[in-house]
Amino acid sequence: MHDSLIFDIKRYAINDGPGIRVVIFFKGCNLHCGWCHNPESISAKVEKMYAPAKCIKCGSCVAACPEKAITMTPDGVVTNPDLCKVCGKCAEVCPTKAIEMSGKVMTVPEIMDIIEKERIFFDQSGGGVTFSGGEPLVHSKMLLELLDECRKRRIHTAIDTAGNVSTETILEVAKRTDLFLYDLKMMDSDLHKKWVNSSNERILQNLKTISEIGAQIIIRIPLIGGVNDSIENIEQTAKFISQLAGESKEVNLLPYHNIAQNKYIKLGKSDDFEKLMEPDKSVIAKAIIKFNEYGIIATVGG
Repeated sequence: MHDSLIFDIKRYAINDGPGIRVVIFFKGCNLHCGWCHNPESISAKVEKMYAPAKCIKCGSCVAACPEKAITMTPDGVVTNPDLCKVCGKCAEVCPTKAIEMSGKVMTVPEIMDIIEKERIFFDQSGGGVTFSGGEPLVHSKMLLELLDECRKRRIHTAIDTAGNVSTETILEVAKRTDLFLYDLKMMDSDLHKKWVNSSNERILQNLKTISEIGAQIIIRIPLIGGVNDSIENIEQTAKFISQLAGESKEVNLLPYHNIAQNKYIKLGKSDDFEKLMEPDKSVIAKAIIKFNEYGIIATVGG
């Protein structure tokens, strides 16, 4: 049995696959999107998150820290990263949850116990479990075990992935999952490198590969103003998707929003937050029309 870091578990989810679902969020990603709305998912290590607005400056964390890494200042808690061992003692005693730890090691049986408790909602709604992240496929050993367990128990599974893994890995996952929620950022590889810190050749090839074997796929496109919402990129994307093997693919457009800014502040990485634009509603409407011209049903959300 393998274990991995999990940073969140979302119950009663309705936007991550069919029906009512439980979403398991793996911590750790091999991409670094400039618009990431879950920055706590990027690092594969446990991280401490601090919300100054919640801090009542009680000093409990200072007293609890075994490394004496925390100092209380007029502006709130300051942590010395050279001393902090991310043990979580400070978070355990914080009365207002101003300090929280992102990332918990969990095993396959622990996660399956949580999934089983939600089965009544799956059965009634046609739902199941979605494995997300971060990037769940970089945790492939544990993910494959979870998928095998879900299949034994006849639980519907979906994988939310950017596909930036080896073809061997994604094919092994494809044998076991019912649905891919496949993230497609943009078609130009140079722009992809600029905004995502990786080229897109492997991502596009893997999408072609799982289409050829008949995998069920919903393509999700984050739409960011001034980044990938140009009519040129939309048309290139629509053309690429229309040429994929198998049934016509459903496309979900996910307009960018800046609600993740507070998470960057909690992580002490506010300087890393990209101030990007939400796409104009008229641009979204034109994108839907363009996909329709290529015989693709595109909707907002999902």
